[in-house]
Amino acid sequence: AFAKKHGGEFIIRIEDTDRARFVEGAEQVIFDGLAWLGIPHAEGVDVGGPYAPYKQSENLPMYKKHAEELVEKGHAYYCFCSSETLDAMRAEQQSKKELPHYDRRCRLISPDDAKKRVAAGEKYVIRMKIPEGEIISWEDAIRGHVEINTHVVDDQVLMKSYGFPTYHLGVVVDDNRMKITHIMRGEEWISSTPKHILLYRFFGWELPVFAHMPLLRNPDKSKMSKRKNDVSVLSYKEKGYLPEALRNYLCLMGWSHPQEKDVFGLDEFVSEMSLERVQTSGPIFDVQKLNWMN
Repeated sequence: AFAKKHGGEFIIRIEDTDRARFVEGAEQVIFDGLAWLGIPHAEGVDVGGPYAPYKQSENLPMYKKHAEELVEKGHAYYCFCSSETLDAMRAEQQSKKELPHYDRRCRLISPDDAKKRVAAGEKYVIRMKIPEGEIISWEDAIRGHVEINTHVVDDQVLMKSYGFPTYHLGVVVDDNRMKITHIMRGEEWISSTPKHILLYRFFGWELPVFAHMPLLRNPDKSKMSKRKNDVSVLSYKEKGYLPEALRNYLCLMGWSHPQEKDVFGLDEFVSEMSLERVQTSGPIFDVQKLNWMN
């Protein structure tokens, strides 16, 4: 709605680099759900577009190139710690009631020695070199001024040992490549935003606008989750809900109509949409109100 109001397009990018969580067929469920809801997209893996590929697993050499560029610039480094080493590190930190974090031991390896170990075939990941003692701030389009000290920001893995980027590198590279101007995400990503801001700085790219949306909650105020809630769009189709009703109800999750309307169409939502009317407290997903709307 926000993109359409400002003359933009709705595109679908498939972020499938977390292979441990890959689910066969999940991609088609996304397309089927949006088609049923009546929310068409202009670009994507199924229809193409000027910024192909729209599936991250089809663009791995580009992410590797960008990760290596950061190493060369001194903003990232090779980390050779095994999973066993990292597990032991976390266990020790937890026993001391510390927040689990990477202790940056591989950051002390000289670049020449690290390159020799890589050339010798040693297994590695590429980690981001977070500056120490710096305040990262931004003006959030929903939450206003936000500041986070880098001492609570971990040296994020950017490139995994099997050649796939992490979410953080993948989205920043693609958002810049696809000329994305506004990043609207759930509020659980606020703590990761300093990493993304630093990546934009390290690459010398213009920063987008960040806006962090409230998370949906159950009537008991707990967070909605895939583990305990019915969050599949198509399951509502199977239960007999109308796409217009579900779509209309979702529009009201965290946003209010300027005329306090409950029932309105998609075109009206696009014309009235503004981030100023997005609240910061998590809206409650009330099935009873959805039933009334249906």
